[in-house]
Amino acid sequence: MYLAIKNYFNKMKGFEKSPKHRQVSEILWSGLGAFLAIIAISIFANYLSTSTMDNFFLIGSFGASAVLIYGAPQLDFSQPRNFIGGHIISTLVGVLIYKFLSFDLMILSALAVSLSIIAMHLTATMHPPGGATALISIIGSEQIHELGFYLIISPILLVSFVMLFIALFINNLSSNPKRFYPKYWV
Repeated sequence: MYLAIKNYFNKMKGFEKSPKHRQVSEILWSGLGAFLAIIAISIFANYLSTSTMDNFFLIGSFGASAVLIYGAPQLDFSQPRNFIGGHIISTLVGVLIYKFLSFDLMILSALAVSLSIIAMHLTATMHPPGGATALISIIGSEQIHELGFYLIISPILLVSFVMLFIALFINNLSSNPKRFYPKYWV
């Protein structure tokens, strides 16, 4: 029993050294991509919103997506299939749960995140910010809830395409092959 406990806790030591710091140029490309994406979404939202409180295009999970597709474009989580598919599938899961189940918000939230992870695994579209997108579908404002399934198209799909276009443009301006994007489409 002691050995089993010791082995269990030994797993938490870590087995590798921390990665080296990124080159300054890579850091700057990441920052530029994220800046351009968020400013583009903000401008886009500004023209479509009816009031300053209507800025539902700036969903928090897109900030996390920006970290992945601009800061770590080589990861599987960052590839277009995962990025767009993960957000769409997670939004669909969240909207379905909110519309058709009448549990406590706590249960709906847990279901949305856990089922979106399962759905992303089953469809090979794992994108960690998708879990946040599913959660936003549940805990979002009344305006988010009123969108229903339209939430998948706007803002999720529209913003995803804006961010993807900027990722394709910015990541491929670099001469560093580790920034070339994407590694694959499907």
